[in-house]
Amino acid sequence: MHYYKRNLGDYAKKCGRLSMLQHGAYTLLIDSCYDREKFPTLEEAIEWTWASTEAEIEAVKFVLTRFFKLDDDGQYVQDRILAELLDYHAKADTNKRIALDRETKRKEKSTNRAQLVNEAPPNQEPRTINQEPRTTKTQRGTRLPTGFELPDEWVVFCRQERADLDPQTVFAEFLDYWIAQPGQKGVKTDWPATWRNWVRRQTATRSAQGRNEHKHAAASRAIFDGVFDNE
Repeated sequence: MHYYKRNLGDYAKKCGRLSMLQHGAYTLLIDSCYDREKFPTLEEAIEWTWASTEAEIEAVKFVLTRFFKLDDDGQYVQDRILAELLDYHAKADTNKRIALDRETKRKEKSTNRAQLVNEAPPNQEPRTINQEPRTTKTQRGTRLPTGFELPDEWVVFCRQERADLDPQTVFAEFLDYWIAQPGQKGVKTDWPATWRNWVRRQTATRSAQGRNEHKHAAASRAIFDGVFDNE
């Protein structure tokens, strides 16, 4: 124990009548007791105070008999010093226990956080309360590349959606139209969707229209012939 309180008023009342030599002996003794955290025998007291002359040794003996009590082990004990040493160690033990409990709780929290991180879904990033939701960047459009050919899936869609159309003919018109469009008008973010809408909006081909007109005329002639045959 390297620190203790020293009340000057109490010291003056208790030791005010000591000589300078006795004051020195008393101060050296209590400092040694606090520093070593033990009480001395007579021989140790003389050694701790470095008393060498007969007067210095007598001053040490006087202080021991006046301010200390001799116990059964031959040590000179002072109640106040003993009480402060016991209180110091009690507080030290309490502080040590508090520090150990704090460290244990810190390790438990750290372990729990690590477990939560390991159990979190992959690619999931933590969000704070004030964090704004992230928005997906807008996809940039493109133009039809030079030499673009009709994909097979486009052909399949055209035949399923509009069996009356010729995929190659429709694609040729589609390609010519969009390649000729200037600037942003010829830029699309989803060309397959643009193709599907193009196919859906197409009118029937001339050949299909001709076949329908031919069928309609043949049906009309058959009705007309039937009328005259019945007459």
